[in-house]
Amino acid sequence: MTDPDGPVRRPHVLILGGTTEARRLAAGLADRLPGLRVTTSLAGRVAAPRLPAGEVRIGGFGGPDGLAHWLREHAVDALIDATHPFAGTISFNAAQAAATAHVPLLALRRPGWVPEPGDTWHPVASLSEAAAALPTLGHRVFLTTGRMGLAAFAHLTDLWFLVRSVDAPDPPFPPRMEALLDRGPFTLEGERALLRDHRIDVLVTKDSGAAATAPKLTAAREAGVPVVVVRRPETPQDVPTAESPAEAMAWVCDRFA
Repeated sequence: MTDPDGPVRRPHVLILGGTTEARRLAAGLADRLPGLRVTTSLAGRVAAPRLPAGEVRIGGFGGPDGLAHWLREHAVDALIDATHPFAGTISFNAAQAAATAHVPLLALRRPGWVPEPGDTWHPVASLSEAAAALPTLGHRVFLTTGRMGLAAFAHLTDLWFLVRSVDAPDPPFPPRMEALLDRGPFTLEGERALLRDHRIDVLVTKDSGAAATAPKLTAAREAGVPVVVVRRPETPQDVPTAESPAEAMAWVCDRFA
């Protein structure tokens, strides 16, 4: 479609993705606003990521200045930070880049997990604190913090680890370790069987808040297995936030529908 002044430019939304919520948002926008241009950026840490609807770019931006340049160069009209709660630096980069490029920013943040009656949780601030807590809690560890950061546990030679991740972990990692390559969502029955078959007596997880990986918490509660929960890192506090893809979609529709 054109007008006398040339082609009509479609509004452009950039989603910083890599999460289930980001994929759902991209798919929803493609269905509801077909005139919208949607690009999802993936960090490239997973070898075979699940690709969302719309355009996809893979790789970093080179910090906040690089992201701001990309926003201007590609005429981005809105930015949505739908990265993993533990992506860390990217959320601050997004806030700085959006302010520099004068692009509206929304953070799509899934709620964190909340302990329920019967849970035995040990909150910690980092993977190194999680490693320090383990020797007093158990000897057979189910480690579900992903393949990054295993070096924090590499010195625990007396403990046995079951490490679940999408891709195979790289050293350094604990010497007594079995890698389980799998991708959620996981079922409660499957998590029960995993804890039982591997005789797990302590679970380590990050507070990702994802429903797809929450069954392990229920299984641990039922089995009386303590859980070391790594708290989320700080995020920018002055950024508007949505807790679901539906809320984020409403934010986009208010601007472009």
